[in-house]
Amino acid sequence: VQLQAYGGGLAQAGGSLRLSCAASGRTFSSYVMGWFRQTPGKEREFVATISRSGGSTYYADSVKGRFTISRDNAKNTVYLQMNSLKPEDTAVYYCAARWGQIIVVVSTEMDYWGKGTLVTVSS
Repeated sequence: VQLQAYGGGLAQAGGSLRLSCAASGRTFSSYVMGWFRQTPGKEREFVATISRSGGSTYYADSVKGRFTISRDNAKNTVYLQMNSLKPEDTAVYYCAARWGQIIVVVSTEMDYWGKGTLVTVSS
């Protein structure tokens, strides 16, 4: 599967952005999808993940209550709605896919990655 993330940009603290990730192929619903982020000099960290049906979601504590992950299997797209943004949310955001039903929060367990999209939050 090929993934393309977009929707990043500049936002003010307290503002919102929505990231989208479009996937190629006909088996999108067979993949657990996730969002991760990375800042220079740091490891890629888990942000959110969603089950194949969209019925289960998991979030990093740092974004819980502010970010919402969702998916539209008919459109082969996963979203990350980011509200109440903070400067510490500034990072390159990546979407990722894992074949099967097992939900993971570790970047090394994901199978496919899209190119990142930069989110910058100004104070």
